[in-house]
Amino acid sequence: MAAIRAVATPAFLWFEYHRPGFPADAYGFSTEDRMVYGSHGLDYILNFAPARFLGDVMLPDGRHAFTAPEVGHMTDVKHVMLWSLLLVGCWLVLAVLCARRLGDGAPGALRRALFAGAWLTILLILGLLGLSLLGWERFFTGFHEIFFPEGNWAFYPSDTLIRLYPDQFWVDSAVLIALITVLAVSVLLVATWPLAHRRQRDLARAHARQEANRQTGTRRQAVRGGSDGTTRDDAAGAQPRSDRGRDTSAGSTSSRH
Repeated sequence: MAAIRAVATPAFLWFEYHRPGFPADAYGFSTEDRMVYGSHGLDYILNFAPARFLGDVMLPDGRHAFTAPEVGHMTDVKHVMLWSLLLVGCWLVLAVLCARRLGDGAPGALRRALFAGAWLTILLILGLLGLSLLGWERFFTGFHEIFFPEGNWAFYPSDTLIRLYPDQFWVDSAVLIALITVLAVSVLLVATWPLAHRRQRDLARAHARQEANRQTGTRRQAVRGGSDGTTRDDAAGAQPRSDRGRDTSAGSTSSRH
């Protein structure tokens, strides 16, 4: 999700519209026009503004830049984006809690979990890459059918959304997202790779933890033993005093008789 958010920035939009080979708009939008209207669309899916934020954008000839179906689709995209960011935030909190739990557990457990997660991420990327190479159109359509089952995501080439965000834009976005993810996962793999010195360090930590637990247990037993001895001594010292009290009472009774 962080990679997706990195792509959804004005900097990437500027790069796409200005890079050599990016298809020009066949219906008259200049690069500057694309930056203006494309930035409106990007801002809308990342803020909490109502639909008129996009619906009120006007073209120089007085027409609305975005039709009602286009605004409706972008509203759906906004909801998916914002809910995804919220879920990722909750997931990060849960991940931190789990990481602390693993860190308090067996030495090296957190590193091994991150290492396994990095490989799973690589497998996921390879799977998505394979699907996209088998047919980008099919992959793109399947993606939209999953997240936008209402079917309001198909538009004509003359519609503003297609003119601002053509197929090449989404191909480049997917490539950049994959590259950012692979780079992050590669750093994680290097940092968590099970090298010999890391295994030795884990064993040393495990031994130190066992020794600390053993010493803690010994101290607790010593404290418990001292408490039991004190209790027994108090009970033994109290018994003769009770007996002497009874003897004294008996003697007093005899003398009165």
